[in-house]
Amino acid sequence: MSETSTTPARRRFTLPDEIGVIAALVAMMVIVGVARPRFLNPINLFALLGNTTFLGMLALGMVFLLAIREIDLSVGWMFNFSAVFAAILMVAGLNPWLAAFAGVIFGAGLGFVNGALVVGLRLPAVIVTLGTYSMFQGASLVANQGRAIVPSDTSSNFFSIISTKLFGVLPVAALVFVVLAVVMHFVLHRTRFGYRVQAVGSNPEAARFAGIPTGKVRLQTLVMMGALCGLSGVMYVGFRGAIDPQEGSDFVLVVIAAVIIGGTPLSGGHGTIVGAVVGMMIIQVISSGLIFFGIDATWSTFVTGAVIVLAVTLDQFIKYQRARRAERAARAD
Repeated sequence: MSETSTTPARRRFTLPDEIGVIAALVAMMVIVGVARPRFLNPINLFALLGNTTFLGMLALGMVFLLAIREIDLSVGWMFNFSAVFAAILMVAGLNPWLAAFAGVIFGAGLGFVNGALVVGLRLPAVIVTLGTYSMFQGASLVANQGRAIVPSDTSSNFFSIISTKLFGVLPVAALVFVVLAVVMHFVLHRTRFGYRVQAVGSNPEAARFAGIPTGKVRLQTLVMMGALCGLSGVMYVGFRGAIDPQEGSDFVLVVIAAVIIGGTPLSGGHGTIVGAVVGMMIIQVISSGLIFFGIDATWSTFVTGAVIVLAVTLDQFIKYQRARRAERAARAD
């Protein structure tokens, strides 16, 4: 019996893929914290987490879409339209919890519209949602008549629960976001649906030959994206007590930025929920850090764009290095 057959295989310890973006977040927090110690105040840090909640929920769904090689440009207006729909029901006297549930279903319905058009017309989601972006925007503005929708009775425990802070610092909405992120991480990496999403994104033709219904998977992913937009929208109404007519109009770029910064590639086949959460935190740290340094907040858009370019560049560099190592290992064998 040979030595190689009796020697147990050595398990190599590998760092998680998100270690780089996590290290970047920690470094940025330390830099800002050293210069402005008030930044590291626990109340401020929990506030940062709370600020990531509503956009972060959309980022969770966008991870699945990028993993399947799709992009939904209408997420901001699905968020807004769902929130407007739920708020109008609340104004009409419907129980806020029922109205919120209806808003989530409504968001899923908007996602179904996107998915049906994508599958039926056999077009990329980025093209279809470029059109539905304007459709949902126009329909929402017609529904709210260009005015903020403010539920007249906010005495329901729906508003008090969503807007409360545990121990006076942690918003319940942020806690819901964290729990949702854990669930979505499990769905992506431990369920048949998550496997199918990554398989379709990795190689659509091979997935089709393997018997995976690629059209159905795309439809399901877009419906899920709509439902997450609806959930984020109704929670926003519960947290703020109103929904402005233009709220969500600029969400899509921030959401895509967070997902890309977090390490989900545009080429599909892989996604990271943890990375998306960290990416959203990085964007919030950038915005908050500029304020702490007394820099005009309008610069946050420029800095965010620069971080995206840097993240994509590093991602391509890492892929190149991995390919080089794999090629050398193949030659050695």
